[in-house]
Amino acid sequence: MLKYPCLILDHDDTVVQSEKTIGYPFFCTILEEFRPGSTVTLEEFAQDCYSLGFAQMCRQRWNFSEEELVEEYLGWKEYVRTHVPAAYPGIGNVIRRQKEAGGLVCVVSHSSVDNITRDYDVHFGIQPDAIYGWDYPEELRKPNPFPLQDIMKRYHLSPEELLVVDDMKLAWNMANPLGVKVAFAGWGRLDFPELYSEMRKICDFSFDKAEDLEAFLFP
Repeated sequence: MLKYPCLILDHDDTVVQSEKTIGYPFFCTILEEFRPGSTVTLEEFAQDCYSLGFAQMCRQRWNFSEEELVEEYLGWKEYVRTHVPAAYPGIGNVIRRQKEAGGLVCVVSHSSVDNITRDYDVHFGIQPDAIYGWDYPEELRKPNPFPLQDIMKRYHLSPEELLVVDDMKLAWNMANPLGVKVAFAGWGRLDFPELYSEMRKICDFSFDKAEDLEAFLFP
């Protein structure tokens, strides 16, 4: 019997290694275009995304207009189309074993459905059962609880049957009010001590390697 019939996986920096190789480099390019002379370090970028979420970071720190946000998103989609991030070691085993045991794998992410399905196909040869990504209206995206509520309604699940696996606080903001447990994907935040420390404190479980999550789920 599965410990959690439904895994809710984040995508970027939980399943694939994308911040350093895609998200941050592209944002530096768009920042130079929209705000010439402005710069941001990887650490600042990660902290702002952690504290605010990407869209609010763009609005509050860099004063992006809604038109600029749309332009950034369209440019990012084109960039990510030709840049495939590597999967984290061991995460494929978690996904495959969950599916093989008859469980659900759903994705709640700020990535778009196109690159999520592409990455799953390339790295794992399977597809998630449901995806709630950037393609949804902003008011329905994480940290709004809508994705979890919809999953529970669609699949007739209780909060105790879900486990959210994520590297960022927005997932905790989404899951905690519903009584859904959150596992910190620490392998995506080992280089960011402050983020790592806070997530270990607030999440129900914490794992430094995907293999540790696998051992927890499938003892």
